[in-house]
Amino acid sequence: MARSKKGATKDVSAGHVKLTKKDYEEQLRRLHVELVKLQEWVKKEGVKICIVFEGRDGAGKGGTIKAITERLSPRVFRVVALPAPTEREKSQMYLQRYLPHLPAAGEVVIFDRSWYNRAGVERVMGFCSEEQAVGFLKAVPLVERAIVESGVILLKYWLEVSQEEQTRRLEARIKDGRKIWKLTAMDLKSYSRWYDYSRARDAMFQATDTEHGPWLVADSNDKRRARLNIISDFLSRVPYKEVPREKVVLPKRQKPGGYRESDYPLRRIPERF
Repeated sequence: MARSKKGATKDVSAGHVKLTKKDYEEQLRRLHVELVKLQEWVKKEGVKICIVFEGRDGAGKGGTIKAITERLSPRVFRVVALPAPTEREKSQMYLQRYLPHLPAAGEVVIFDRSWYNRAGVERVMGFCSEEQAVGFLKAVPLVERAIVESGVILLKYWLEVSQEEQTRRLEARIKDGRKIWKLTAMDLKSYSRWYDYSRARDAMFQATDTEHGPWLVADSNDKRRARLNIISDFLSRVPYKEVPREKVVLPKRQKPGGYRESDYPLRRIPERF
């Protein structure tokens, strides 16, 4: 590794510069300030925003969503990550289970995987028929047009990761006890079918990359850079304005009025660190 003048490390073999943790945190802090401004504007103006994140296993969707939301109110920024459908949901119109989660006024809803499961994992792993997958690709642009025409700002991000980087990340999950929960049996099955997923992705882009719902593709081989680029892009696509706020001043605390700390024997936890 070589080090640039700005402190970023350069992966000479890959031919690109990776952000240092310090540089990343400085840029993320600046973007978080803007996200808070956007949040307050969304609440005040009653704006509705829907963000879809898709990509292969290990592409960095969860980390990107966490980077967006970690300084924001979960009452405004809602993350939706639906489990496998129930038997009842399987009998419904496919998109029906997703529609109730769309944003109301003053909300930003982030889908960690979305209705596009049908175009990806369901199609590749045989959880739906080819006829169902093709029908979905024909129908979804119409549904998304209706969503947008209802006043929702719809953003769809695809995180693109290379074979080599995906392998490195999945192997890291196997070795790290903090990450092993992220690796499922489905991830392992999906891993072996890289090119089937590539064909499904290409068909999805061709059918659903529309003017009202374009796919926005981010290179996620460098996770830190990808997060910053996605947040910056998101901010650039929403015409938010800073909402004026009154200056906050802490009020004076009341006088004790004879209060004394209780001598009740509290069950304090042991100090281990």
